[in-house]
Amino acid sequence: MFTGIVEELGEVTAVENLGDASRFRLRGPVVTDGARHGDSIAVNGVCLTVVEHEGDEFTADVMAETLDRSSLGALTVGSRVNLERPTAVGARLGGHIVQGHVDGTGELLTRTPSDHWEIVKISLPAHLARYVVEKGSITVDGISLTVVEAGADHFTVSLIPTTLALTTLGLKKPGDPVNLEVDIIAKYVERLLAGQGATR
Repeated sequence: MFTGIVEELGEVTAVENLGDASRFRLRGPVVTDGARHGDSIAVNGVCLTVVEHEGDEFTADVMAETLDRSSLGALTVGSRVNLERPTAVGARLGGHIVQGHVDGTGELLTRTPSDHWEIVKISLPAHLARYVVEKGSITVDGISLTVVEAGADHFTVSLIPTTLALTTLGLKKPGDPVNLEVDIIAKYVERLLAGQGATR
């Protein structure tokens, strides 16, 4: 489990096409400190498994299903990525409960700067819209954010200078894809309510 509090801005150093999968090598001195084979690291909000670890770099295999459902397939050598290790039991939950299981992708639509923050508008796939509410939580490229406005096909978030400086959202341009993970609690509630309706 993750919290959506990005630990560092890493970099893709190699991409190997394996046919039905890809192998990424990524640099991140913070998240690789103490990393071992089999550990999990979230890359732009996608939970990946460490295959190899050497120095401040690690490799992870990404299967076709993940490449199709996320924006990881668009990464190239030099791409910057948000990195986060799983939260430890008993640690503070600074963001919200994040699984690292991407529900879909959106597209950054507009950026509206202000003196002390920036409003970013992101497209929202129709099948995810029901899980997004104003003042609720959403994960964008692995970043736990609060929804400002929830529309039928988009939502907005307000980004503080720290988020802009320390995550990929400070680098994204209109038209760039982002990974989206909606609040898992909303999905559980929906499933439970649907089950109640079926027994009546």
